[in-house]
Amino acid sequence: MASSSILIPPILSRRNLLLSTTIATVSPPPPKSPSPDITITDRVFLDFSLCPTYFRSDPSATLSSTTPCSDSTPLGRVVLGLYGRHVPFTVSTFKRMCTSSSTSYKNTPVHKIFPGQYFLAGRQGEGRRYSAEVGSLLRDLPRNTDVVNSKAFSLPHARAGVVSLCLSENDDDDETRLDPDYRNVEFLITTGPGPCPQLDGGNIVFGTVLQGLDVVTSISSIPTYKPSENIRQFNDFAEFLGDERAQNARSLWNRPLKAVYISGCGELKVTNPSLSPTLP
Repeated sequence: MASSSILIPPILSRRNLLLSTTIATVSPPPPKSPSPDITITDRVFLDFSLCPTYFRSDPSATLSSTTPCSDSTPLGRVVLGLYGRHVPFTVSTFKRMCTSSSTSYKNTPVHKIFPGQYFLAGRQGEGRRYSAEVGSLLRDLPRNTDVVNSKAFSLPHARAGVVSLCLSENDDDDETRLDPDYRNVEFLITTGPGPCPQLDGGNIVFGTVLQGLDVVTSISSIPTYKPSENIRQFNDFAEFLGDERAQNARSLWNRPLKAVYISGCGELKVTNPSLSPTLP
């Protein structure tokens, strides 16, 4: 006959119960991670202008040497405050792109607008297809190690006017960002009115709009290309079948029907770095 074992629960004495209660009471809570330092260490400006018709950028070069159109209309200036202590490499690269005479944000378009959310700008060349010249100029930039630092992704896109290095749109996998030759200078600015939580954790917030939020709002109101429902369904089916043309077709979605571009940019000196009044 097989013997059976009976598990007898341990008997908790009054002393043991009091001791465990005391330890749970006096144990300190786990330490909190320090809040990101969002001191505004640098200020830059971006001047935006509008062309009456859409222009397509030359994929073989940057636009910094040519003016997209001769009859453009100024939209205004946007002043950005940058968090140089939180993400120093991202801020350093952005400043260089605003001040360099070789590769620059000047005359590059706002290439996508997502109404009520954000717009994308600062891309060099057409898509991710850099010419040899553009690729060489970008490789002259110091490597941005913020893109592989998890702490750099801690700030949320919680309101209008958040400035962020755009990674999730094209470069969301670690293998791409670990490439020693990897460079990305494309950025986004949230336009409001609400937050964009879908951007959190995939893009690096490195600054905020200090002046010119009305310019940001006016850019967000520019009409964009919106495919019909039939085209969307066909595109989804093509993607399901693994057709690469589906991704290429989607690259046209949300493009502005009138060209808005960065007509000027530069740095504004900060004499005394100041803390931003609110965490973005």
